[in-house]
Amino acid sequence: MLQTAKRAGKSATKKGPPHPRYLEAFRWMLQTRIFEEKLTSLYRGGLITGGVYVGRGQEAVSTACGMFLQKGDVFGPLIRDQAGRAAAGEPLLNVTRTYLGSRQGSMRGRDGNIHRGWPATGQLAMISHLGSLIPVVVGKLMAKRMKGEKGFVGLTTIGEGGMQTGATHEGMNIAAVEKVPLVLVASNNHFAYSTPNDREFACKNLVDRAQGYGYEGQKIDGTDLAACLDVIGAAVERARAGGPPQLVVASLLRLAGHGEHDDASYVPAEMKQEPWAADCVLKTEKLILDRGWLDRETLKQWRTEASAEVEKAVETAHREAAPVGSEEDWCAISNRNLVEQIS
Repeated sequence: MLQTAKRAGKSATKKGPPHPRYLEAFRWMLQTRIFEEKLTSLYRGGLITGGVYVGRGQEAVSTACGMFLQKGDVFGPLIRDQAGRAAAGEPLLNVTRTYLGSRQGSMRGRDGNIHRGWPATGQLAMISHLGSLIPVVVGKLMAKRMKGEKGFVGLTTIGEGGMQTGATHEGMNIAAVEKVPLVLVASNNHFAYSTPNDREFACKNLVDRAQGYGYEGQKIDGTDLAACLDVIGAAVERARAGGPPQLVVASLLRLAGHGEHDDASYVPAEMKQEPWAADCVLKTEKLILDRGWLDRETLKQWRTEASAEVEKAVETAHREAAPVGSEEDWCAISNRNLVEQIS
């Protein structure tokens, strides 16, 4: 998939896309949108146990969060970061297995679909108590430094609602005090569930907090893929090079309810007309076509390929067995030998 994206980039016009990985990023956005539309359909058909929380409208920000991470880095994605997880290397089949409860998935069918992690690759499991993942990532970075590792960076995400929690404050503060290479990307989607910004914080913009914490801060239009790639990519580079912790605040609108159980009827109609309320996938696709970076036939082919990948993953996971309670080794520690040593 990525090779195709790179080849397409070479065939673009002389005045090519605004970032060398722009078309690659769009493919991750496109795959995520198609995959999450499939998850929504499965959920409404009663085929998914638990909730479904999609990142519709946040794909540009999320993709940029995952694309610049390397082996040895730490990534703490949240529930709307499917695009970032994919860009950072999580296989689509792993995700699908978790949502459909396959015992062959990374969580072995034992946990809720949004709490999955892939620690072997540096992707931490999401924590529902929002803000708590920030100090966990900071602790992980401190541990890596104590082991003598170098050249790594940690990136985690948060919504503007989660920015108001005590855990966020504690995590951001200790990151600056200990000078760890942290990048915190906050998506201001203007509603923490159904609570609007003016009931969440009083400062003009959340990026204003950066200076007080000892961070470098940037704000971006979360619907502008080029801006997301430029700013988040540069923040990762600065943190990796030994700069202070980085705070990036993206302005956007969540284009779905808090979860698929929520109709988002609390969002005012006029807010949906704001520039930062645009659909980043449609906006990016239109720009690609308008500038002649790809033609309609190629984009159609990309959609077909992504849909085929999604359908294949769903079909595979559907055929696999769910865990059987009476037969499972419900061990909290993955290595049984460790349990036996402890006992």
